[in-house]
Amino acid sequence: MRILGIDPGIAIVGFGFIDKNGSKLTPVQYGSIQTEAHTPEEERLLHVYEGMLQLIDRYKPDAVALEKLFFNRNVTTAMSVGQARGVLVLAAVQRGLAVAEYTPMQVKQAIVGYGKAEKRQVQEMVRMYLKLCAIPKPDDVADALAVAVCHAHSYTLNSKINEVLRK
Repeated sequence: MRILGIDPGIAIVGFGFIDKNGSKLTPVQYGSIQTEAHTPEEERLLHVYEGMLQLIDRYKPDAVALEKLFFNRNVTTAMSVGQARGVLVLAAVQRGLAVAEYTPMQVKQAIVGYGKAEKRQVQEMVRMYLKLCAIPKPDDVADALAVAVCHAHSYTLNSKINEVLRK
């Protein structure tokens, strides 16, 4: 199973593709889609949308997992990130992909085992899970990989629960 993890943003969209084969997780490709700061917002959204479609078409994931928005005090930033998130979900759904969402606390719980873990702990565990030489940069990329790993773990658990319920 190939999973695409996404950390949504308007300036930087982190993405990470991983393959799950049994309990083994393998990184396929990861990076970011970046937009210029003083570009009109509609152009930035188009760039994010088209970039995500190209990635989906190239790496052909079976599932997409996004980090849910953490609403902070900056309403303008939250609105922009929300719009970017919308075009990312649209790109996935247009390609027929199921989309799962996880809160930052759920991701931390799945990766570190503690929902209030520090960012550095999560990044280090992602590095270890995926046997990477270094923590991916920028942070948005490591966060996207964390979301993908979270989905891999959650998918396994949910599959087992559904299997038991079907019996």
